[in-house]
Amino acid sequence: MRITVCLALLAVGHQWLTAADVPKAEIRSNQIRATVYLPDAKNGFYRSTRFDWSGVIGSLEYKGHNYYGPWFSRIDENVYDFGYDDAGVISAPFTAMIGPGEEYQTDGKALGYDEAKPGGTFIKIGVGVLRKPANEPKYDHSKPYDIVDGGKWKVKKSESSVEFVQELSDSNTNYGYVYTKILRLDKESPRLIIEHTLKNIGKRSIQSTMYNHNFLVLDRHAPGPDLVTTAAYQIQPRRPPTEGFGEIRGNQLVYLKPLEGKDRMAANLAGFGPDAKDYDFRVEDRKAGAGVRFRGDRPLVNVNVWSIRTVMAVEPFIALSVEPGAETSWTFTYDYYTLPDQPSDPGR
Repeated sequence: MRITVCLALLAVGHQWLTAADVPKAEIRSNQIRATVYLPDAKNGFYRSTRFDWSGVIGSLEYKGHNYYGPWFSRIDENVYDFGYDDAGVISAPFTAMIGPGEEYQTDGKALGYDEAKPGGTFIKIGVGVLRKPANEPKYDHSKPYDIVDGGKWKVKKSESSVEFVQELSDSNTNYGYVYTKILRLDKESPRLIIEHTLKNIGKRSIQSTMYNHNFLVLDRHAPGPDLVTTAAYQIQPRRPPTEGFGEIRGNQLVYLKPLEGKDRMAANLAGFGPDAKDYDFRVEDRKAGAGVRFRGDRPLVNVNVWSIRTVMAVEPFIALSVEPGAETSWTFTYDYYTLPDQPSDPGR
């Protein structure tokens, strides 16, 4: 069943929007059509403080299959993280990301959080300068923080790509950066390329990890035995799949039953080596007859999986280190394909 983003009601703070009100760009290639939401402090799809505001894909269609979209029926600021009601899954505003949504962390927190005094500032890359509450000793990415400065966003659109640039400087912490993300559809193959560059224009070293949450809602199928994740390495989990719901079989993660109700299956997919070649995953839904392969050009430092009845997410982490005046770049590549007629090795 295909569901359009326009059916979703979006709420951030006290303001309710339909997706028709959200700034967006439509991009397409010969084989893919996608909707990309744009950063906007007033009307943007995502305006909370966990995830990067750029590159939010509201839908991506290939050969009749839709890979991304809302995994929640509504957003409620009174919910912590996510929950359920009779209508479906409820998301808190800070969790309500879709598509290949990305988050930046430093030691599991945010850049400069530990050293910030109560009422001081810290940095969330892709979001802005945030205020540290006076009564909060521990950072929690699953809660909203006051945005002191969202930086300057620039967006450049073409038929098949969208470029985002955020420039941010904070004199209180001496952190500053120019962050560029480009979403580009290959003109000939069913491929999405996400290119990143982070330039340090501040006075302090930027140390961070980042990951793509990969909120996959392929054709709205509940995760179950037809959904198989294959890694490029033999998986040796630090945390095994939730008992009764999933299992590791060599280099694959499989589901033992369809997720329903409040079922939740999570796992860690360690076992990767020090080379970027292990950043290579396939997620295939045999019921839908479609899959996606995603690769990165940086070594993995962690891989988590999170799934409930409406969404499945493989979350690969990489590490970043950028000294003042320097810049670093990295790329993620997504190949979309159908089953059983997918290429024997798509993307190579």
